Amino acid sequence: MNRCLLGWIVIALAGISFADQTPSTTSTDALFWWQAGGISAPRIERLTQQHSLSCHAASACRSAADKTATSSLANRASTRKSTANPACNCSSPAAGIADLVRARKYDVAESKVRSFIQNNPENPWAQFVLGTILRQENRFEEAFDVFSDSAKLMPGFPETHNQLAYLFYRDDDSANAISEARTALSMDPGNAEAYRYLGLALYAGGRYDAALNAFQHSLDREPANADVYYDMGITLRDQGDLRRAAIAYRHALSLRPDFWEAHSNLGVVLHDMGKLEDAVTEYRAAKRLNPQEASVRNNLGNTYCDQNNFDSAVAEFQELSRQNPEWDGGHNCLARAYMSKRDYASAIHELQAAIRANPTGAAEHRVLGQALLLSGRDEEAVVILRKAVTLNPDSALAHHYLGTAFVNVQQLDEAETEFRQALRLDHSAQNHYSLAACLVALNRYEEALSELEIASHMDPAQDLYRARMQEVVKLITASK
Repeated sequence: MNRCLLGWIVIALAGISFADQTPSTTSTDALFWWQAGGISAPRIERLTQQHSLSCHAASACRSAADKTATSSLANRASTRKSTANPACNCSSPAAGIADLVRARKYDVAESKVRSFIQNNPENPWAQFVLGTILRQENRFEEAFDVFSDSAKLMPGFPETHNQLAYLFYRDDDSANAISEARTALSMDPGNAEAYRYLGLALYAGGRYDAALNAFQHSLDREPANADVYYDMGITLRDQGDLRRAAIAYRHALSLRPDFWEAHSNLGVVLHDMGKLEDAVTEYRAAKRLNPQEASVRNNLGNTYCDQNNFDSAVAEFQELSRQNPEWDGGHNCLARAYMSKRDYASAIHELQAAIRANPTGAAEHRVLGQALLLSGRDEEAVVILRKAVTLNPDSALAHHYLGTAFVNVQQLDEAETEFRQALRLDHSAQNHYSLAACLVALNRYEEALSELEIASHMDPAQDLYRARMQEVVKLITASK
């Protein structure tokens, strides 16, 4: 079914109230389905109250990591004088599936949920959990279909619309994502997750201020959600507010110190702010938490390059290449490292790889041309530097190096043209000097002397310019 049409159908069904559409008798297993579905602890507490559900054995069924989140529920249940409410069945299929999901054993959990659904096709909670598992496995198309089925079984459950909002957001459909999130909020105005997904949808649509407002509404309701601070950090960085982005990421890390993505993104922000050493610290933290993540090592290696710490950069990229043989990056940084060591052969190899990855990269062509010049491969340098100038006609350096290559192959008229282009783009003493050297080679000494006088006036501390002026004066005298 067309996604847009399905969105409208689901929204129409959602006009019926949550109370009318959730199962009239909620099994005590519902708590486990909610846990397996990734619903937050504060939201589960509210659902428990709404459904008058009390599980005396809840804390005993949960892993140590979750005991704190449910302690208030367990304590409240233990103080009740009535024993009418049944205890949770810790050996139920729902409890087992919740344990598997918490352990991230999604393939086994999926198999068990599908088996359960086959025998209980009308169970809306199981459908919801299956969708959650598929989403965790990045099987978004399948997840969308499952959540859509869940919404038909239980259209008034806000969390189903939250999940549909997220999937529309993933599909770059911000309009439908906003619509689903607002549908969830119409059912449950206090739903923090709905505000978060509304914020993501608004962010995707470029409405940064509105997105930040939605994220703040989410935090007002669940202030300990590190993911929302993380989303705020992304939005603030894209908005250009690096200072507040860094604050948001640090809030996320204060709530979840092992949040490697937040460490990595904070590193990016600090790099953007020019705080390279602080960026390295964050990238190292991210690498410690997730040593197999290629993007972290890539960013760390590039930051080392920007610090001119080339040995560390090479070590990171070599390890990255060893871990991920299919990875093809870091070539520009490695080329800089090898150029600094005057290992031009290795630099040329990396730059050629960089150009294969980015055939229109003007800078890559320019630096490759420079490396070829330094290796004495002048004819090849001419070809590459012509391409560099074509890709970026406004690069004074590219024109300068092309002029140098033309001088080396004795194409002096072409060299003069390139040096004049470089001078037009960058009125520097060095470019006046290079043009003068070309004019000397063309036996145009008076013009050369004029260029050297300008260069010497612009940079009077440069003895070379005065020495060359004296040589040109002698040439002028000898030619008369």
